[in-house]
Amino acid sequence: MAVVSARKNVDPAEVRAAVLAIADWLDDQSQPTPPRPALAAAVRLTARTLETVAPGNSVEVRVPPFVAVQCVEGPRHTRGTPPNVVEMSPRVWLLLATGLLDFDDAVADGRVDASGHRAGAVSQWLPIVPLR
Repeated sequence: MAVVSARKNVDPAEVRAAVLAIADWLDDQSQPTPPRPALAAAVRLTARTLETVAPGNSVEVRVPPFVAVQCVEGPRHTRGTPPNVVEMSPRVWLLLATGLLDFDDAVADGRVDASGHRAGAVSQWLPIVPLR
């Protein structure tokens, strides 16, 4: 019997298309907020890409209300609140995922809540879909 992975492969073309669909809003916050399905797709696909390129279970990246993924090799977390958590708004996640915002700057100014000594490791896989 074949074992089927719970993680679904992400199509890079689909990820890029989802990001490009909301790119004007990322460049200029005065633009209308994208429709919820477009925003959700961009957030989920970029987060799942991170999960694929940085496999592991030591850091949980949360982008409420759309997605939470576990990534980065290291000690596996199974119960309760993970010791390494990175949490932010959908817009901030997408700015990070596209390279329009630096991870360390976002942590320093409070736009990203990063706790645990491994949380910052996420930055080495950013950006996911560079826009510049």
